[in-house]
Amino acid sequence: MTGADTRVVVVGAGLAGLTAAVELATAGADVTVLEARQRVGGRMHGIPMSSTVIADGGAAYLGVRHTELLAMIRENGLGLASTEMLGDSTFLLSDERTTTASRVPPLDAVALGDLFDRLESLVAEVCAEAPWASPRAEYLDGLTVARWVAEELEHPAARAFFPMFIGEMMAADPARISVLHMAFYLRSGGGIRYLNAFKGGAQEWRIDGGAHQLCEALARRLGNRIRLGRDVDAVEQIGDGVLVHSTSTVDGMASEHRADYVVVAIPPLLAQQIEFRPGLPAPRATPATGRGCAVKVHLSYPSPIWREHGLSGWSVSSDGPLLSTVDDSPSDLSAGILTGFVTGAAAASFSALSLPEKADAVLAHARKLFPQLPAPTRCSVTDWLADRYSKGCYAALFGPGDWMRLGPTLTEPHGRVHWAGTETSLEFFGLMEGAIRSGRRAAHELIYGADVAADSRKATAQ
Repeated sequence: MTGADTRVVVVGAGLAGLTAAVELATAGADVTVLEARQRVGGRMHGIPMSSTVIADGGAAYLGVRHTELLAMIRENGLGLASTEMLGDSTFLLSDERTTTASRVPPLDAVALGDLFDRLESLVAEVCAEAPWASPRAEYLDGLTVARWVAEELEHPAARAFFPMFIGEMMAADPARISVLHMAFYLRSGGGIRYLNAFKGGAQEWRIDGGAHQLCEALARRLGNRIRLGRDVDAVEQIGDGVLVHSTSTVDGMASEHRADYVVVAIPPLLAQQIEFRPGLPAPRATPATGRGCAVKVHLSYPSPIWREHGLSGWSVSSDGPLLSTVDDSPSDLSAGILTGFVTGAAAASFSALSLPEKADAVLAHARKLFPQLPAPTRCSVTDWLADRYSKGCYAALFGPGDWMRLGPTLTEPHGRVHWAGTETSLEFFGLMEGAIRSGRRAAHELIYGADVAADSRKATAQ
C-alpha cells in the first residue's frame, strides 16, 4: 500500500474487521467500514441483564495464550474477570442428577480416557499450518464425526459423553462436521486440555463488564469511518480500483463506495452471498458448510445464590436444552448470572421454538438442575443460529470436503479483495484471538505486502 490517500473498504465491524480497520487507519489509509447491523461487534454482543449488569451474548472467554487479545484489552484500558469456580459441579445424565467436586462426569473413567486418547491421536495428525496437507487429509475430511464415533467408540459412556464435549468445545453437530475440521479446531485452539480448561486454559478469564466493550473501544478510535446499516451486496473490481455496492438496512437505498482495496471480514456463509465481479476462483463456503450450532441463555438472580448451596453453577446435561451452564456473575457480585449453552444438534430444534417456548424449556431445565434456586428474575435467549448477520456461532462449521476445497484459498487475495475473520485464521480458529490475528494479517498484507506479512507470521509462530 502506498500513500495516505489509499482507500480501503472493510466489510464487517466485528472484531476482525475493526482490528484491520484500526491497523490500516493508523498506517494512514483512508478507511471506511461497512456494517449491516446497527451496532459494532459481530459475534461479540452485550446483553443487558439489569441497569448495571451486561452479560456476554456471544464470545466471552480467553486465556493466557491469547496474547494479541490480552494486549488489545490492556491497550484499551479494559480489565479481566476470573472465571474461577468454587463449589460442586452438577450433572444431569439420563435424568439422574448428581453433584460432585469433580468437573469430570460420573461416567466410566476408562472409556472416557480411551476417547481422549483417540482424539489426541487425531489432533496430532493435523498439519496446523495447512490442514488440507495433513496425512490422510482427504480421508479425514470426507468422514463425518458422527460416522467416526459410530466406528471408533464402542463404550456407551464414551458415546454419551462425546456430543456434550464437542458441543461445548465447538458448538457442533457431529453429523455436520468432518473429522479433519474437528481435529484441526482442537489443535488450532491449543489442544484439548487447554481448550477445555478454566484455570490455566482458554476459559480462564472474561473481559470485565463484557467483551463487547473491546469492539466499542476500537470503534471509538475509528469514529465516523464506520457506516452502520450498510449490507454489502456486490464487490466489483474495475481497472485499478474496486466498487463496493451496499444497501441500507433501514430504507433500502443503494450506495456505492469506491476504494483501492477491500477487506472482507465476515463469516464464510455471508461472504458467499456477496456477488464478486470478476467471480471468485474458489467459493468461501459450500453447501456442506454449516452454521455454528449455539444458542446462549442467561438467567439472572439477585446474587449467585447457588454458591450458598455449595454449588459452582457449572453443570453438564446429557439432554437439552441446556447442555452446560457456567457462573458468569459480575466480579462485584451485584447479580448472579448463570449462562447456559444450547449447542450441537439440540440447538437446531431449540432455535425452531417460539420465544415463549424457549423460555419455558429453559426454566424447566434450570429447575431440574438447581431445584434449590428460586425462579430467575430474567431469562434472556441469544439465538445465533437465527441471526441473519452471523449465521451461527462460535464459528462456521466445515463439513465433509470443505477443508480440501476451501482451505488452500482461505487467505489468498482475490485481486484487490483480501480476507479476514476468525474462520480465516489457522491460529485459534473460531476464537477472538483468531479474529484479531486475521484482521492484522489482512491489514499487513496491504501495508507491507502479502509476502512480508507471511514472513512476519512465520517468525511470530516460531
